[in-house]
Amino acid sequence: MIKILVAFDENRVIGKNNELIWHLPADLKRFKALTTGHVIIMGRKTYDSIGKPLPNRTTIVISRQTDLQIEGVILANSVEEAILKAKSITREDIYIVGGAEIYTLSLPLADQILVTQLHDIFEGDAFFPEISPEIWEVTEKERGITDEQNTYQFSYITYSRK
Repeated sequence: MIKILVAFDENRVIGKNNELIWHLPADLKRFKALTTGHVIIMGRKTYDSIGKPLPNRTTIVISRQTDLQIEGVILANSVEEAILKAKSITREDIYIVGGAEIYTLSLPLADQILVTQLHDIFEGDAFFPEISPEIWEVTEKERGITDEQNTYQFSYITYSRK
């Protein structure tokens, strides 16, 4: 399955200035648990914000720069090429992890969207595209646990293609 993994606020804001806006350890822990041992696909700007390949994952980075070289990752020039490369590596789930442009391009190709929705509003400059109820249905929803480390109200929502 091709799964989009994203965290966004009530207005689908995902970031600002190529950075995450909030700190939510529960979401980072979930991200690690879901993606470890799998192929993850991201855009170059998202890769730059992380700064290195994530451990115990195969990382595919999408860039239009044909001469780009990044040690420890597989490069692709499009979402479609990245997915083909991922499918040649694994039969397991493939995770698309950002950013905004990659989410928009991969949405028509995805089977599921795994959302961490923060029940708050942030100022940002990067957004997740609209999730159309004609195409997607909520198949799971779970309230996250707010505590001293996870100070925002949030929910985990799984959308599956109809």
